[in-house]
Amino acid sequence: MTEASTSWPAKAHSGVEQLGRLSVRTVEELGYTGALLIESLYWIIIGPFKRQPISVPAVFAQMMSIGIAAAPIIFILSFAIGVMLAIQGIHSLKTFGAESQVVVGIALSVTREFGPLITGILVAGRSGSALAARIATMQVSQEVDALRVMGINPVRYLVAPALLAMLVMVPTLTFLADLAGLFGGAVYTSVELGLSYTAYLDRSLAALSVNDLSQGLVKSGVFATIIALVGVSNGFQVSGGAEGVGRVTTRAVVLSISYIVIADMIFTYFLNR
Repeated sequence: MTEASTSWPAKAHSGVEQLGRLSVRTVEELGYTGALLIESLYWIIIGPFKRQPISVPAVFAQMMSIGIAAAPIIFILSFAIGVMLAIQGIHSLKTFGAESQVVVGIALSVTREFGPLITGILVAGRSGSALAARIATMQVSQEVDALRVMGINPVRYLVAPALLAMLVMVPTLTFLADLAGLFGGAVYTSVELGLSYTAYLDRSLAALSVNDLSQGLVKSGVFATIIALVGVSNGFQVSGGAEGVGRVTTRAVVLSISYIVIADMIFTYFLNR
């Protein structure tokens, strides 16, 4: 028997073993993330009745960091997305002589897809990474263990405020992104087609329904949950000192954006059938 024939089963066995270990780690991580979600919701909902509410100042501090500080960049990028949709839409519809219908496409695309998606990706890169780095640093420096020694539950003190702030601010930022995207489309169509802002607004309102807005806001709530849970779960599972902090921060951003895109695809498939 040749060396190649004997090494092939060993390589196959090694590949199956690595796949099994990866599957086990994935299941363990999903279970840990689910446990964090359940415990966070417990402290948010039941905590006040147990006389252990989450810290309101901590929630507002997180809301300021996640929402208010991110509003300018989200407005600018969403405005740019609206302009790009208008450019592409007018260019495509010129073939059919239906340039004026670009308003409908912009309104639906921004509210259903691009508003929540851009907001989720930006918040994941900006606030999700900061959340993961903060908790990872506290874990490495044993501050999380110190909280436990003092009788403070780390999930109530660190995770629940961040989750609640995300659930409030990401949909709010999504609504801001919707307005900015529609405004960007209005500016370009006004310049290119001579369409007045009043006519643009009337056509947008006629094309949109409550379902279109709610679809984007529901997506943003799911994205907020993903960003918060992926950030804190990676932060708590850090190892390896300062190098590990950088590693889990990068991993948190990559996983958050990946899960957001996949969740958006699933939502789009089921909500538009």
